[in-house]
Amino acid sequence: MKTYQIVGIGNAVVDVITQSDDSFLEQMGIDKGIMQLIETDRAQLLYAAMESRVQTPGGSVANTIAGLGNLGLKTGFIGRVHDDALGQFYADAMAKDGTDFVNAPVAGGELPTSRSMIFVSPDGERSMNTYLGISAELGPDDVDEAVTSNAEIVFLEGYLFDKDKGKEAFIRTARTCRAAGGKAGIAISDPFCVERHRDDFISLIENEMDYVIGNEDEIKSLYQLGDLDADLARVSSVCPLVVCTRSGDGVSIIHNGERIDISVEKVVPVDATGAGDQFAAGFLYGLSTGRDMATCGRMGNICAAEVISHMGPRPEVPMLNMFRRDGLVD
Repeated sequence: MKTYQIVGIGNAVVDVITQSDDSFLEQMGIDKGIMQLIETDRAQLLYAAMESRVQTPGGSVANTIAGLGNLGLKTGFIGRVHDDALGQFYADAMAKDGTDFVNAPVAGGELPTSRSMIFVSPDGERSMNTYLGISAELGPDDVDEAVTSNAEIVFLEGYLFDKDKGKEAFIRTARTCRAAGGKAGIAISDPFCVERHRDDFISLIENEMDYVIGNEDEIKSLYQLGDLDADLARVSSVCPLVVCTRSGDGVSIIHNGERIDISVEKVVPVDATGAGDQFAAGFLYGLSTGRDMATCGRMGNICAAEVISHMGPRPEVPMLNMFRRDGLVD
């Protein structure tokens, strides 16, 4: 029996969320709908400009792991925070949500805990401005093989792929998990991550991954074939399980060469922050508990629909109750 059903590795980021209109984004020079990396001065400027802030522990894969904790799975998270107020807040919040934060906050040094300032537009689109701080320094020495070898599934965050030590941490995580009989997968995270590291991304997926999860733009950014069906076929030729979310157009899953398309009900989101993260939580819950691919996809859609119905990137209700409502669990 493994200690953990799912362990994530990624950026440990405190999300600071506020609502804003498009004119504010233009005035502040914020590109709508994407994630931008920023430096300290820019982070301080944007933080000061935010009104009615909501603070929550975040990071893409960390949000997924928190969603899996909400669903009752045994989870762990590998991340790096400073021993400051935000770092203590982050570690305590993860533990309160039922996830082992396996790396103690780091004392000393100059880099503070990471934070992302998220501006949510009236149409639900989120514009993220992220100061990575100490999180970007996560490397292979932060990966405890006693943790990864005792995980049934590990889930990697593409955002962490910007430094060589992050890539090394990913490979160590994946290989130790798989060597012990587990499965490893990655969230692509953002097309810009792929553009910066395309060859390394493709090599990782081809050689180290059992599954990959991404949205339409992220999947298409890998091989750049210009057609989603062709891109899905290409990725699925090198990875056994490919999951592609297509916003209001549903989800496409290719598992061992068999494709399944799952529709969704289109809604106007209150806040799209965390939609992909919570889809992954629902999907991985299904994968971890032995559900078929169609059920895994439906579970992912239910989790995504819940999180976009309110502000914040994590579920506000017990998601197992939602699965029971739809007859997906007993």
